[in-house]
Amino acid sequence: MNESLLIDVWSDVVCPFCYLGSRQLAVAVEQFEHRDEVVIREHAFELDPSAPRDYGVTLPELLAKKYGMPIERARALNERLEGEASQLGLAWSMKNAQPANTFDAHRLVALAAHQHKGAAMVERLFRAYFSDGLLISDRDTLNELASECDVDDAPSLWSSDDFTSDVRDDEQKAAELGITGVPSLVIDEKFMVVGAQGSDHLLDVLNRAWSRRTAA
Repeated sequence: MNESLLIDVWSDVVCPFCYLGSRQLAVAVEQFEHRDEVVIREHAFELDPSAPRDYGVTLPELLAKKYGMPIERARALNERLEGEASQLGLAWSMKNAQPANTFDAHRLVALAAHQHKGAAMVERLFRAYFSDGLLISDRDTLNELASECDVDDAPSLWSSDDFTSDVRDDEQKAAELGITGVPSLVIDEKFMVVGAQGSDHLLDVLNRAWSRRTAA
């Protein structure tokens, strides 16, 4: 049995439920009695691998077109999510979000994780998209965000295939586990939680996972 309690998280940095789930997980871990034994591992999942680098439209416009809904309905849905985010201490501005391809962002997370800064990089990318209105497929922007997180060598990614296989391996593992949506969490390699189900639920699963391993 691994001494650490592993939490493997598949997410995409343009997924609102992933950002909500990430903050809910942070709250749950903080309340968990054995928090010092927890290790969180970030894994890549692209909601839309075929997405262009820049859609050139706002997020409400994209949602309205994709799901065949009036743009007012798309705006209302985003406002509801912004309200949920606010309850977790997050300030979102989804009307300014720039939909984009996230493959390079995932490569950057893999680089950051290699330098033990993966969690900070994921959080900064979430905030860049949902709060700052930045285009997270733009490589100059990614370089700046990496610098903010003290992640070295980000510019070298764009002239190489470095960490491409890491992203593809994560996605292959997700497919093997039957993961089709995110956030998806695998806790202690035994329990799976899909969706942003709240910090109370996550804390309950953490406690059950810990009880199971101590009873084994």
